[in-house]
Amino acid sequence: MPGEAGVRYGFMRAAMSAPFLEREEEMNLAWKWRRERDEVALHRLAAAHMRLVISIASRFRHYGLSMADLVQEGHVGLLEAAARFEPEREVRFSTYATWWIRAAIQDHILRNWSIVRGGTSSAQKALFFSLRRLRWRLSRNGQESSTEIYSKIATAIGVSEKDVALMDSRLAGPDLSLNAPVSESEDNGAERGDFLVDEAPLPDETVSGRIDDERRSRQLRKAMRVLTDRELRVIRARKLSEDTVTLEALGTSLGISKERVRQIESRALQKLKRALGDGLDAAG
Repeated sequence: MPGEAGVRYGFMRAAMSAPFLEREEEMNLAWKWRRERDEVALHRLAAAHMRLVISIASRFRHYGLSMADLVQEGHVGLLEAAARFEPEREVRFSTYATWWIRAAIQDHILRNWSIVRGGTSSAQKALFFSLRRLRWRLSRNGQESSTEIYSKIATAIGVSEKDVALMDSRLAGPDLSLNAPVSESEDNGAERGDFLVDEAPLPDETVSGRIDDERRSRQLRKAMRVLTDRELRVIRARKLSEDTVTLEALGTSLGISKERVRQIESRALQKLKRALGDGLDAAG
């Protein structure tokens, strides 16, 4: 069996045929690595537990990633476990390594299963890897609605029902590329992204609008210099404030009648119109 597939097959066969370690031999190898940094001891310890890596990796095959990649990531977790293992605790290395192997494989799946990153908290990881199993178990009787199932899963894992629904929708189908063709039968080369319409203005329109706004603001500030203090106060209160002040309220504040305020406002607007017109003529 030549090529990459042959290499993988040979690796798997070698891993599965590696001899088991007795407890005493396992501890001796662990102490040699810990005290003397004996690379040969580390290799023997890891090689004897590669069947554990393969066994754990096989449980995650349904996530659509290659078995070789899962085993490789599991091997990384195995080496991490060997680096952190404390023989003095008198725990079997396989028991300790199982957590590190599974964690490495799960992190790899979370990084590569979707281009949309999922949650990285322990609760979100538990949701990602347990949702299908829990949903299948709860929906076997066929009498509970999705809302009821989501509620029970959320309670069991410690997340919100919204998180459960969102994760369920993500697991329902694969990512779709915007560059993928709309239909295989179409010959016009239309892609999914062609039908996404952005309502925002183009960059040049945005810049042009900003420049025009700044120009108008400068012209208005310059034109307002022709107003008296009272006219300026009226215009600001009536035209430039987010909360427009009524004629009556402004008249009370200024100590004049409502009609007088209206006259001042009218005269100020005429002066501004003339000033802005003169400014535009000068700019032209």
